[in-house]
Amino acid sequence: MIAVVLITLLAACVNAHYHIHDWNSMKTSLPSPGSGGNKSCEYAEALSYHIHVLFWQNSPKHTAGALGLRNRFIAKFNLRENCTMDAGDPAPGHDMCVSEVDWEPAGPFTTAQYSFFIPPQKLQETSIWMLQHRGIYDVFIHPNSGCETNDHTKWYTFSGNKWPIDASIFSCDRPGCKPKS
Repeated sequence: MIAVVLITLLAACVNAHYHIHDWNSMKTSLPSPGSGGNKSCEYAEALSYHIHVLFWQNSPKHTAGALGLRNRFIAKFNLRENCTMDAGDPAPGHDMCVSEVDWEPAGPFTTAQYSFFIPPQKLQETSIWMLQHRGIYDVFIHPNSGCETNDHTKWYTFSGNKWPIDASIFSCDRPGCKPKS
């Protein structure tokens, strides 16, 4: 029985096209006690996370399936709150919430997408669920440290296809930074 579970888990990981080096780079690096905090983006603390699902907005079937995945995630984690903070705000201490759907390319994304704001203590549970249920959809998970460029280009993971990210739009590159709307 244990062998069957381990083989199933291994198959799920292989099918998710998981990039191990990307997942490991998401580990939180805390400043040393008494150091006055980390003032650079070299080892910024992950204050929260986003799980994004990217989809083809011009395909009604692809869009419908992506929205079905969104609704299942909302139901599974009993999300009742829409995110009210700006997209790049690390918002430490904020509860898990769901962002509006971007029906066209927006921010650093080159296609339609939606996202969920995830507090650090919920990352493992929510990301495992999403990776196991994503089906044909591409998932992008990244930390929110205030160092937007590193959050989206160094400390991320994709499951499925890796989409290009336009890092030229980021305005925050220091720990804890909140972008101006």
